[in-house]
Amino acid sequence: MTDRFLPYGRQWVQDEDIQAVVNVLRGDWLTTGPNVAHFEKALAQTTGADHAVAVNSGTAALHAAYSAVGLESKHEIITSPLTFAATANAARYIGATVRFADVDAETGLLDPAAVASLINERTRIIVPVDYTGQPADYDTMRSVIGDRPIALVADGAHSLGATDNGRPVGTLADLTTLSFHPVKPITSGEGGAIVCSNQSWDSHMRAFRSHGITPADPSATNGEPWRQQMTLLGFNYRITDIQCALGQSQLSRLGQFIDRRSEIACKYFGGLANLDTISLPVLRENVTSGWHLFTIRSTRDTDHRRALFHELRSLGVGVQVHYEPVHHHPYYRDLGYDPASCPNAVAFASQVLSLPIFPAMTNDDIQWVIETVHRAVETVR
Repeated sequence: MTDRFLPYGRQWVQDEDIQAVVNVLRGDWLTTGPNVAHFEKALAQTTGADHAVAVNSGTAALHAAYSAVGLESKHEIITSPLTFAATANAARYIGATVRFADVDAETGLLDPAAVASLINERTRIIVPVDYTGQPADYDTMRSVIGDRPIALVADGAHSLGATDNGRPVGTLADLTTLSFHPVKPITSGEGGAIVCSNQSWDSHMRAFRSHGITPADPSATNGEPWRQQMTLLGFNYRITDIQCALGQSQLSRLGQFIDRRSEIACKYFGGLANLDTISLPVLRENVTSGWHLFTIRSTRDTDHRRALFHELRSLGVGVQVHYEPVHHHPYYRDLGYDPASCPNAVAFASQVLSLPIFPAMTNDDIQWVIETVHRAVETVR
């Protein structure tokens, strides 16, 4: 055992972030004020989208995006089982059916061929997941969709700041959802956003995040400007000015954060390359990853992965498993999902471990993780 412990992820809050929050606390607005709009404008500029709608979690972002494109209970979405449950759950909130397509055996990204085999007349949305921070293959997904009335929604919770052929995440799909949880590329404490370039979707999501209520048309208020109108059944998904001040401050250093994550990943690739019982991440051609996660995989079996997990934890390396396949959760099994389906995802999930990777790691931290992984691999044979 050791007193040293590094989690797989951690926020990096600096003095300027704290001052940004303090400035809001000393001002007139705590929630739904000018900082929300400032943060949204900065997100749109960063991602290359025309619109950004900030909400109080990545889950709320998914729910709002699905609603905006017209998902109903009669519809289906197709997504990856190798993700956090919210990707699927947000469709279930609406009553839609979730179809899980298998992933590429090497990258863990949604396999376009597997998606193509599941498309039918009820399919309304395809939701690739940018697993670990690497953009999914959106170009091929668009080819699979063709001229069908199917929306392409990116679960970009891991990938803010990543690119595909120089195009930033935020421009690759019809809508892209983001998360600002503390371990994500930037943090607002909790929070999320949707970016897109469709004005009607933007308007829908702005109403959706605030109970479906919008100000009434001034020309129709008959001198009663307090009147509002509820146009749809929305939710309280509003984000605060406090969170947005923190988020905007963090966003100003996104490039620095991504550069540091990339440096850490590069050092891991160099330091762990010759270990015979683990494999390292595989990247698609012409992409840059946001490196939300750095995953290693046991080249043996689930028992070996389990032993390696416990050995690394005992040595202070806070590895984690990302993820238990969504269709293995009791809720989804009770709905009748076959746990043996999506065999690539199941195999991938049984082998994977996430190593610590976050911008505040020092070079000493990185070298210690590398040396500790070597030590654990030698112990667990």
